[in-house]
Amino acid sequence: MYELTVFGRFAAAHNLRNFKGRCEALHGHNWRVEVTVRGPALHPDNQILMDFGELKDLMRAALDTLDHTHLNQVPPFDQEDHNPSSELIAKYIYDTIAPRLPAGVSLARVAAWESDDSRAVYLGP
Repeated sequence: MYELTVFGRFAAAHNLRNFKGRCEALHGHNWRVEVTVRGPALHPDNQILMDFGELKDLMRAALDTLDHTHLNQVPPFDQEDHNPSSELIAKYIYDTIAPRLPAGVSLARVAAWESDDSRAVYLGP
């Protein structure tokens, strides 16, 4: 099994609904995102799992929808029952990228770091 990981960043504001703490107030983060794909075999023509540039493009497309926004106003986080938590941000990025991957490559995990020492990871269904 092979894995590739790419990193990206985005900045956004959010507030957590029904949190009963400091994070219920509007605040922002400079998120760091890790996207890891995996596959059992390398392409026979070039012996790579997937081009890093293609994976970065998929990640950037997902992050561009979040970057420099108030996440509570961005679908699906604009719904009262869909909090813009780091956990659901990681899932949103996962769900955006997964269907666009080439055959033989699957999304292993997406990690959304909201600070240098705090992250949430979504491993898929």
